[in-house]
Amino acid sequence: MKQEKEWIGHALALGTVCVWGTTFIATKVLLEHFTAVEILLIRFVLGFTALSIACPKRLRLKDKRHELYFAGAGLTGVLIYYLLENIALGYSTASNIGVVVSCAPMFTAIFWAIASRERLQLHFIIGFAIAISGIAFISFSGTERMQINPIGDVLALAAAVAWGIYSVLIRRLGEFGYPSIAMTRHVFLYGVVFMLPVAWKMGFSPSLDALKQPSILLTLAFLSFLASAVCFVTWNTAVKKLGAIKTSVYIYLSPVITILCAAIVLHERMSAQSVLGTVLVLLGLVVSENRLPVRIPVLGKER
Repeated sequence: MKQEKEWIGHALALGTVCVWGTTFIATKVLLEHFTAVEILLIRFVLGFTALSIACPKRLRLKDKRHELYFAGAGLTGVLIYYLLENIALGYSTASNIGVVVSCAPMFTAIFWAIASRERLQLHFIIGFAIAISGIAFISFSGTERMQINPIGDVLALAAAVAWGIYSVLIRRLGEFGYPSIAMTRHVFLYGVVFMLPVAWKMGFSPSLDALKQPSILLTLAFLSFLASAVCFVTWNTAVKKLGAIKTSVYIYLSPVITILCAAIVLHERMSAQSVLGTVLVLLGLVVSENRLPVRIPVLGKER
């Protein structure tokens, strides 16, 4: 039963990352017509609406203090992560940002070690190093080179930290026994609430002409309903079944999905370096998911 439960979790995490790996191309198309904040607000308002239709029943809190977990998840996983990532792209290259943001699983592991008083395991550290090496190979497989930009890279690192915090909060909410759809809807609500003052400050005036274009509407629908509403539910369900750390390592696959999508949709040629990077990412994922007899303590005692 436990093994079947884990397989479901792995399938959900893999399916989610396969969708999320294609969102870069979709967002790139929309950025020609909207600002990052406009895309973000439209995306999550529509996503929240879809989840409200799917699960209209009001969420009953089991403890008033749980509201802080929902607020924290909405702030970190919806607003801070996506906003910082999009702003970072304005200061640094997409390749740089992709590598830095892929550090999110490491922050997830660190924060979970602090929250649960468990120990980081050696296999996770080794897997992380292998996967990040592979992601670097993929990101810089073309003519683009590594360009250090303090502002962009720090923003991307902060986004990775935010996702690490979000993953731990979602894990806790899952332990409290909240249904995935209702839980995700409540997180989206807080994300939208926190987003409103940011949109007001940065300006929100989406192009009505762009919204009349079928291709733009389809792209927005994809990001809102599939990549947000559905995928956040499946990701949060995977976290409940596998745990924050095991689920987070699937983020390593995101750059792989992106280059495969670019090769299929945009007919971009995959270089030998990209293929090598893909192999390293897959190897890093396998190593991260397995257990080795040696462990590296971080904080506290293992349960």
